[in-house]
Amino acid sequence: MAQLDHERFMRRAIALTANCPGLPFGAVIVRGDTGEVLAEGWNKSTINPTWHGEIDAINRLVDLGHGDDRSGLVLYSTAEPCPMCAAAILWSGVGTVVFGSSIRFLVQCGWRQINIPAADVVRRSPGWSCAIIGGVLERECNDLFQTPPGECRQ
Repeated sequence: MAQLDHERFMRRAIALTANCPGLPFGAVIVRGDTGEVLAEGWNKSTINPTWHGEIDAINRLVDLGHGDDRSGLVLYSTAEPCPMCAAAILWSGVGTVVFGSSIRFLVQCGWRQINIPAADVVRRSPGWSCAIIGGVLERECNDLFQTPPGECRQ
């Protein structure tokens, strides 16, 4: 895997939150070896409660026909993936997740979250492998979540 500029891709995830500022969960999936952006997504849970930013990006990745071996891909998210998204990331085979804000921070700010860190989901999933890197542009991501959740026009 090439040395990726995590801040660059996290800035793109942050920019994607403009599509739904009331629920600022943006996600970008890139090739770890080249840094090519393959798919992007943002929160659309006002349409479907399971349509989180990471799920949107994974669905777009699949729709675009990116193959079965996704172990070299990196998913960037403005916030730590919830247990549902962490499990979906494992099922999809994405090899690395990089996030900004932690679930712990979101809970402290009053965001409704299942308080189970993504690393715990990975650790408790025998046979799966996914590296978890947290705190990239954490302050900028935390700023997105300082106000309570809001609505988004989709």
